[in-house]
Amino acid sequence: MIDLDYAHDGSVALLTLKRPPANAFTPEGLLQLQHTVERLNGEARVRAIVVTGDGPKFFSAGADLNTFADGNREVARTAAARFGSAFEALQNARPVVIAAINGYAMGGGLECALACDIRIAEQHALLALPETAVGLLPCGCGTQTLPWLVGEGWAKRMILTGERVDAATALRIGLVEEVVDKGAAREAALTMAARVATLSPQAVDSSKTLIHQARNGVPRSAALALERERFVDLFDGADQREGVNAFLEKRAPQWQVARHEPADPADAASRAESVRPPEAH
Repeated sequence: MIDLDYAHDGSVALLTLKRPPANAFTPEGLLQLQHTVERLNGEARVRAIVVTGDGPKFFSAGADLNTFADGNREVARTAAARFGSAFEALQNARPVVIAAINGYAMGGGLECALACDIRIAEQHALLALPETAVGLLPCGCGTQTLPWLVGEGWAKRMILTGERVDAATALRIGLVEEVVDKGAAREAALTMAARVATLSPQAVDSSKTLIHQARNGVPRSAALALERERFVDLFDGADQREGVNAFLEKRAPQWQVARHEPADPADAASRAESVRPPEAH
């Protein structure tokens, strides 16, 4: 069974979690997600990734609990590694990753959304990390990422008491960045992704890396020094001059998208390709 649908228009990739009835994750599906994200990292034209769930009810219900029914420790070890690797790949992806939460995001489903850069939820969505109710705990970065986003208090409410959070509450506590009508999350995320594609690739890539410095425990003084260094580094490339002059000349910029070095050393020549960003919706 295919756990993931994949399509992209060149600059925006759409990943749809697709495993009826609740888009639950399997170890195989997690590996598929990880490999897809890693492949997209090497496609320089892909500037943003949208992750959503298939159907009107579930983003993802998390792990398929049938995987753990017999209490096999080695199966659990493999599953935990797959959850961690897949969601770390999402969290560290080069493109901007946007979650379009179209319904229930439970357990690993919410951890998948937490691994994204930005979350847009439909108004009927419910979000939770209910693993402790079935004798488990979040193992897809949830115990570490959730407190970073919402604070320790709300993270403890959700993980230690099993509290479910509706979309309005999620917006209020900073768990999601936007709430939209039922059925509208995917289009809202694609519209946001199209905006990303109009921006300087180098500037966005560097900014995302810098934003993650605090999360990764880099001391503030070191992160601020790196911020200034990366600002100056932008002047080594064409984007900085193109962006400033395009603004002054009142025209759309044409960015230089550097090709990522391919895995095959025989094709390792590095080139740059000039691309015109698509019009925002």
